[in-house]
Amino acid sequence: MAKRIVSVTTQTPTATADTTNLVDATYPFLLQGGSGTQRVNILEVYLGGQAGASAPTFMVLSRDTTAAATNSLGTGQTDAPLDASTAALAAPPLVGNTNTTKPQRSATAHLLNLSFNAFGGIVRWVAAPGEEISIIGNTQPLGEVSLSAFTGGTTGLLGAHMIYEPF
Repeated sequence: MAKRIVSVTTQTPTATADTTNLVDATYPFLLQGGSGTQRVNILEVYLGGQAGASAPTFMVLSRDTTAAATNSLGTGQTDAPLDASTAALAAPPLVGNTNTTKPQRSATAHLLNLSFNAFGGIVRWVAAPGEEISIIGNTQPLGEVSLSAFTGGTTGLLGAHMIYEPF
């Protein structure tokens, strides 16, 4: 199928406790299936620090216990196909960080700890073949993941992207 990339140019995330509403435009992005049966594999997650001073930033990719509704891209976010000849999807996955029903990160389903110093640091996770993180459907507990800052540390300015492949 068609690999896609969602990215945010620059953002300072807000540290949020598990099972608490994520606030619009305070986390890099979430990914939700475009239909009740769609499978989406996450192939890569990248964070690049842009802070002007030391900023230990605790970022978590996690399943969500409350799924977002009416999700859309926020300021500085893009979602694009990697291959220029990609055809439009019948049920495209939903990405973004602005929504009517706010997502809540699970306390028991953290998938990746992407902690790093946002003062010039980078963190990149790439799935080994057959070990991709997947979502299925568009409802909790398996149909949505979010990338957000966890409590503690000092969040810093960052840029981020995630490469994913819908089926």
